[in-house]
Parts: sequence; C-alpha cells; structure tokens
Amino acid sequence: MQIRTEEQQAAIMVNKGAALSSAGITDRGRCRRANEDFFVMLPEAGVFVVCDGMGGAAAGETASNLAAETAAAALAKAKKGVGAIREAVRLANRAVYERARRDRRLEGMGTTLVALSVSGSTAWLGHVGDSRCYRWRRGTLERLTQDHSLVEEQIRIGRMTREQARRSPMQNVITRAVGTRAEVIADVQEIELRRDDMYLIASDGLTRELTDTAIAGVLLASNSDLDATCANLIAAANAAGGRDNITCVLVRVGS
Repeated sequence: MQIRTEEQQAAIMVNKGAALSSAGITDRGRCRRANEDFFVMLPEAGVFVVCDGMGGAAAGETASNLAAETAAAALAKAKKGVGAIREAVRLANRAVYERARRDRRLEGMGTTLVALSVSGSTAWLGHVGDSRCYRWRRGTLERLTQDHSLVEEQIRIGRMTREQARRSPMQNVITRAVGTRAEVIADVQEIELRRDDMYLIASDGLTRELTDTAIAGVLLASNSDLDATCANLIAAANAAGGRDNITCVLVRVGS
C-alpha cells in the first residue's frame, strides 16, 4: 500500500483541476478624494491583477486602469508561464508610457502592478513596485513579493529596520514602476499551488496601515466567505487610519 503525506495528497487534488474562488474590493480610504487603485479579476482564465497608480490630476487613475486591463487581457490570451507574465508587464508598460507621451497632462504617470496567473497546480506571479502578494497556508502568512521601494532597499542593506521603515517619510518612494520609463523589469516567480492555499494581492494602502501580523490576525478571525474577508481587511485598514486607497483581492485554491 502506498501512503501519501497530506502535502502530496493536496498536490494531487490540485493537479486534478483545482477550482478557484475569488473576491476583490477597492476602497478610497478615509483621506483621499479619488481612488487611483484598480483591479481586474478573470477567474475563468485564472488571471488576477492589482495596480496602484500615481501622477497628478487623473493620471494615477488612468495609469492603473490602463495597466491592469492591458496586462489582464494579455494574460488571458497567452499560454501560461514566466514568459507570459513578462510580456504582459511589457505591454502594460508600453501602453502607459505611450499614453503619457501623447498627452502632456499625463506626463510622469505610472503605476505599481501585481499579476497572478494560475493554471492547474501552478501559478506565476509578477510584480513591479510596492503592491504585494501574500500566501496564506495552514494559518501562516508569507509575503511572496519584495517591494521595489527606497525603504526596502535600506532594509536589505541593513541601514534601516522594518519598524523604522514603517515610520519613514520616504516609505512612499518606489524605485520601479510601470509606465514611467520606456522599459521596466518585473520580478517573476513560479509557485506550486496546494489545496486550500489563499493568495492576497493588495495595494500599499493595506500594508502601510496593517503589519503582516495584523493582516494574519484578520485572516485567522475571518470565515470562509472571501467577500466578507476582503471587507474585514478594508475595514481594519480604515480603522488604522485609511490614509491611502486600499485594494484587496483574495484567490483561494479549491479541490
């Protein structure tokens, strides 16, 4: 008799064709007049994208909308893989960059981008900027992305602690963005899925207000309703200050 571990059994269930459930909410927050965050969910294609725009007037909204829709459309049509993520980010970057060149009112606009593309037992994750993706597995929260930000670089070289970074006035300075230059490089990784994994994609309006420990606490206390869990995360971020737009997308792997 062959005895499989729980992890092996979970992988087998995913390989047989995992069902995905998902939910997403974006909120203006308590201090901003407009919402420059934007997300796209195409669960039938296994595609989920979150963007957080920046720029004067309506430029941030334009950048995030254009980047998210361009990347999601490209991923929905392409074969899955690392190359597909890179190409989707390239297309999104070109769309935002060229739009800004055609309209001086949009000059300098840009956006963060996180894209999750799922097929069978594998997902591909790409990101640019400081929006994040986390994995919630067996009651443990793990951050899968590393911020492209000035304070994150200071943390990596040992010049700043994470607590100092949370209080730094430079925490909103990102070192990489979609659309601000003719080319951009995304960090891309391949992820093995397991049954009951949950992936959280969020803009920094959530992660600046809530520590990873606080996010984990909300997830632990929430029920299986993903819409309610998203709402709980948004409410917690607003209760902590709500100083920026807040976006949460949750993707859960079923069996």
